[in-house]
Amino acid sequence: MDEERGRGTAIVFPGMGPTAFGDVARFMLVNPFATRLLAEADEVLGYRLTDRYRQADSDYSVPGQVSFVVNCLALAQWARARQEARPEFVVGPSFGGRAASVYAGTLTFADAVRMTARLAEVMEEWFAGEQPDLVTQSMARLPEDRLSVLRRELDERGEWHDLSCQVDHDFTMLTVREQVQDWLRRRIRALGGMPLYTMKPPMHSYVLKPLRDLVAREVFSGLTWSDPRIPLVADQDGRLVTTGEQVREMLLDGFVRPVRWPQAVSALRKAGVERLYVAGQDGLFTRVPCTTRAFEVLSFTPASVMRPVRRGMPGRTAPAGT
Repeated sequence: MDEERGRGTAIVFPGMGPTAFGDVARFMLVNPFATRLLAEADEVLGYRLTDRYRQADSDYSVPGQVSFVVNCLALAQWARARQEARPEFVVGPSFGGRAASVYAGTLTFADAVRMTARLAEVMEEWFAGEQPDLVTQSMARLPEDRLSVLRRELDERGEWHDLSCQVDHDFTMLTVREQVQDWLRRRIRALGGMPLYTMKPPMHSYVLKPLRDLVAREVFSGLTWSDPRIPLVADQDGRLVTTGEQVREMLLDGFVRPVRWPQAVSALRKAGVERLYVAGQDGLFTRVPCTTRAFEVLSFTPASVMRPVRRGMPGRTAPAGT
């Protein structure tokens, strides 16, 4: 471990949520860490990323996905320079694994840009042809006993389903056929839960093994996977990931294995982590009680780091969301 690295700290790169260009435009075009990475991304892609992002008409467009990686890494660099954030561990639940792999030193930034852009294209084409009728439904306020009732009712209806994500003890995501979604949302409410957003295309399900194999063959095979300088904690089970090959497998497993965030939280706690730096906008993993009760959470977002610092105030910036 680097002696300068902060004891008892980890950095989290969050999963991606819908983000409009207007929400992050000022950060991308003004923040010096973002503009440097943006220039490199433009060179890799062969076009101006911000121009494509501005014109994008979907929440998870290619430029939107690449921009999210750019912004998260720029925020991590800002946190290191301005907040002296030198974490011992890195974790990137779901989509966040891409930026986490760069920060840990396994992938170069250029490779991560290529990978993210190509993944978006491959996944869009694959889901359109192979799995057009699956969605992942998130639900809160539904603890394990009531979730078991819901899943038993799905079984009785002969409906296929799969647990795709456990965010907290009462916050989960199920992948189901889109045709059952209305019934599912009604039953969630009847059981005292709250249906939230729906992901389409779905993720983190064993039925996506053909997609995993396609990505391994057509996207990951051309990348260089170096051993990480900082160990990663896998979002699937909290295991420590310390080689380049293990990072590659962790990212591929993200297609077919559920995210189990409480296990990652437990692993970080056992490793002595007391503070989390969050590099990116997150409304999910670092905001649920299992996280906020376990750690001091310092969140850095495009909006928060662009706020002017008032004169006469302490030098340390108060992060948003803490």
